[in-house]
Amino acid sequence: MTGPRELQVQVPQDLDPVYSNRIQIAYKEDEFTFMFLHEIPGINQARAKAIVSISPRHAKSLMEVLSNSVRDYEGKFGKIEPAASPTPTDQVTMRGYS
Repeated sequence: MTGPRELQVQVPQDLDPVYSNRIQIAYKEDEFTFMFLHEIPGINQARAKAIVSISPRHAKSLMEVLSNSVRDYEGKFGKIEPAASPTPTDQVTMRGYS
């Protein structure tokens, strides 16, 4: 087994950052699909900003990396508290598809 390798990432200059305050996740046997949304406050609408599909293996790796990152963040900045009273729109609205 080899150790971690450094990967040179090239970001196109015209690639715009995306802000998302909501996510929908769908899955099927061979992929997970993440739809990153920006909810527009007060009008019950959200605009899709990006759709990303990855393999189940990469989804599992993402879960582990995100868990480690949240743990590191909380160690540095303090515990992230859940919203005081979740609204129905705080729930995942799409669990799977085929």
